[in-house]
Amino acid sequence: MSEETAFRMTEQRRAILETLHRVRTHPTADEVYAMVREELPRISLGTVYRNLEFLSPAGAILRLDGCGSQMRFDGTTKVHDHVRCTSCGRVDYVPGIPVTLKKTHPTVNGYEIIGHRLEYLGYCRACKRGRKRRTP
Repeated sequence: MSEETAFRMTEQRRAILETLHRVRTHPTADEVYAMVREELPRISLGTVYRNLEFLSPAGAILRLDGCGSQMRFDGTTKVHDHVRCTSCGRVDYVPGIPVTLKKTHPTVNGYEIIGHRLEYLGYCRACKRGRKRRTP
């Protein structure tokens, strides 16, 4: 794993990375903490937060800033897009080939393009069903 060579791989970092690589969801720090505690019961919430904040700028995970009120994390670092439920905050992958401006337009309005993030907004299946029940 390339991220192991870029920084010191502690037991806590390994558990956090493995957890994020294993799940298809985009968990919050609290959700990562709950999952990692199953393997490392003595890990603290602060340790999880510090390691998530370390792993994100190191490029080992993605930090999804625009995903509602709580920050979410993604173990898939390749370029891909997301859809977020505006009701419950759930985040899922958008299947398909992502648009990459960098290859076709290396600069836009004087900006050097280094990447992109695209987030679709909508209602997940559960929230959509709930909205239909509330509608007269």
